[in-house]
Amino acid sequence: MIQKIKYWFINRSEKILNSISFYPALIGILFLIVAVLMLAFDFSIQGKNIKAQLSWLSIKDASTARSIISAIAAGIISLAVFSFSMVMIVLNQAASQMSNRVLDKLIGNRFQQIVLGIYIGTIVYSFFLLSTIRDIDSGLYIPSLSTYLLILITIFDIFLFIYFLHYITQSVKYEVIIRRIFGNTFEVLKTDSLITEQPHFEVELISENYIYAIQSGIYEGFDSASLIKLCKKYHVIIQVLITPGFNVLKGYPLAKIDNELTQEQQQEIADSFFINHTESIELNYFYGFRQLTEIAMKALSPGINDPGTAIIAIRALFELYLYRLQHFPKKTLCTNDGKVAIILEELSFDKVFADTIAPIWNYGKEDRMIQQELLLLIPQLQQISNKEVFAHLFNQVQQANQKQLFPN
Repeated sequence: MIQKIKYWFINRSEKILNSISFYPALIGILFLIVAVLMLAFDFSIQGKNIKAQLSWLSIKDASTARSIISAIAAGIISLAVFSFSMVMIVLNQAASQMSNRVLDKLIGNRFQQIVLGIYIGTIVYSFFLLSTIRDIDSGLYIPSLSTYLLILITIFDIFLFIYFLHYITQSVKYEVIIRRIFGNTFEVLKTDSLITEQPHFEVELISENYIYAIQSGIYEGFDSASLIKLCKKYHVIIQVLITPGFNVLKGYPLAKIDNELTQEQQQEIADSFFINHTESIELNYFYGFRQLTEIAMKALSPGINDPGTAIIAIRALFELYLYRLQHFPKKTLCTNDGKVAIILEELSFDKVFADTIAPIWNYGKEDRMIQQELLLLIPQLQQISNKEVFAHLFNQVQQANQKQLFPN
């Protein structure tokens, strides 16, 4: 039961953290806490002494305080609405002109979530402060210090809004979105413990015992620590049969095991596999490659017809190819005593290259700019590794280019 709760939390924590409402809600709660603490200080002996000694910090008229706070609340609400509208426009433009898959990265952008959170927090602070003002004889009991703090926060919000306008107009640029996807994919490749600088030998398990998928969805890896523990616990070796990004149906074989296990034990092993209905670059770096491919294909479509954007995406892909070409996926995971516990099925470089560059080439083979870019980039990879897949594509590009230069 505890194991299932753990897997449920792992599968959904990424969705919660990337939700557009997570950080705004969190920051709003923090502002509410600040408001409570400031009011406590405002009405404390120390706060009263400060207001008594510095008369300019004391607001004598309750209606004046209400007017200031109400004006600020109304103004920040307008800023928040305008900011949300800009974010929605950016999302709509990115979805229509690039790919729906880039929406996750734009929605999950931390900076714009924090900006919206600060606006919402300021509104929460204002309303809470407004509810505490009472008509009394002495201005010492009006939350003057809290009101002046609100004024300072509002000034900060105005400057933040100016920067937000600049940021949101920059973030909608194609090259910015492409570099962001590239950066996330490259970071996952660098930090992935299953990818090293040394090649590994192929290992295969001979067995007819299988672990089957308990639900349909997209396979995105497994909890390696838990799975290794289960291998030691049940004295089995597991060979994973599919690669991340594979869309698996319920009942399809996920892995082989070298010993027979009970239904309950098989269920426990199957629970260690991450099968979701959506994909993420953090769990599956190949998803980043595919996003760049989709952007390039959308840019080459007749409705968009923007080969320049496609070239930017192709350049980002070739940077990722270079890193992947020089690093190799692990074939096995071992226990602490060095015994093989898990045999992995990883995407080969040839498959990664073919599955991501071939659709772009098929879509843009008649475009001279795409041809010239590939004629420049492919030989650079060929210098590092003379793979057959490079030579095959290079020959196709050369033939298409020659045919356009000399049509007769």
